[in-house]
Amino acid sequence: MSPRHTQTPPDAADAVPHWLVVGAGNIGTLAAWYLTRAGHGVTVLGPEPGTRSKTLIFADGRDPVSFSLASGPAVADDQPVTHLALACKTPFTHAVLDRLALAPEIVVLRLQNGIADLHERLPTNARLIETVTTNAVRGRDPVHEVVAENQTFMGDGSSHRPPWFDRLVAVWPGLEWTADLRMRQWQKLVANAAINPLTAIHDVSNGALVDDPAIHARLRDIVAEADRLLVLLDPRWPGNSLADVEAVARATAANTSSMRADVHAGSATEIDAINGWLINQAHALGLRLYANEATVAELQQITGRHA
Repeated sequence: MSPRHTQTPPDAADAVPHWLVVGAGNIGTLAAWYLTRAGHGVTVLGPEPGTRSKTLIFADGRDPVSFSLASGPAVADDQPVTHLALACKTPFTHAVLDRLALAPEIVVLRLQNGIADLHERLPTNARLIETVTTNAVRGRDPVHEVVAENQTFMGDGSSHRPPWFDRLVAVWPGLEWTADLRMRQWQKLVANAAINPLTAIHDVSNGALVDDPAIHARLRDIVAEADRLLVLLDPRWPGNSLADVEAVARATAANTSSMRADVHAGSATEIDAINGWLINQAHALGLRLYANEATVAELQQITGRHA
């Protein structure tokens, strides 16, 4: 990952920015809460002006918190978006960016599953900050239960942290700036590539992926293909992801993956940014990932979407 932004002297607006949050679901709500606690302004992208009430219930015994977020269609035409938090599903990203007026040096915080290269969709001097989180959040609006809150990593290939980050890290447990997120991104990507589509296809909770021999065999094949590819892309990749993926499935055994929930809801899934990213990277090297390709095709058949 390489930085693609122009460094500018920090000013008051940079230190305490106002964020437009797109996608106030589970992770978006959690991020909005911490941005608010850091003193940042937050507006949720919505169809009409107003307020949205949110409640967070923490698993570690902290008191539940209820808070309100301003909601609106975006910002005025003469006030381009300067700080954007993308927490929407990846299939909707391009449509969202197309409808917004983006400032030339916009800061974009990507809070999404999978990997998506947005540089071609952003102004030349935009700063795109990727996020990898191990937080587990479940629930339906307006109540969001934080099941586990471990670590969240942000970074964009630069050791230069934005001025607002110090205020945010002071209130966000486990938040850390990491110049190079590649390995952490890939670790989460491999787990998502195996767990999400298989739980959606077989309509099972995460634990079934290690308990059911037939499904576990599919998981093993998906992970093995991903490891072989990622070693070619970066020799630093250890190439032994199976144990880690199995550990994630066991630790979240009773959970419903986001992709399974999307299929139940009839919503678009994020498979293009997960397994699709792996397949595209392999194709660029002249390789085939047959287990991943078969998984994508089967999910597309279930959802009625065709490549």
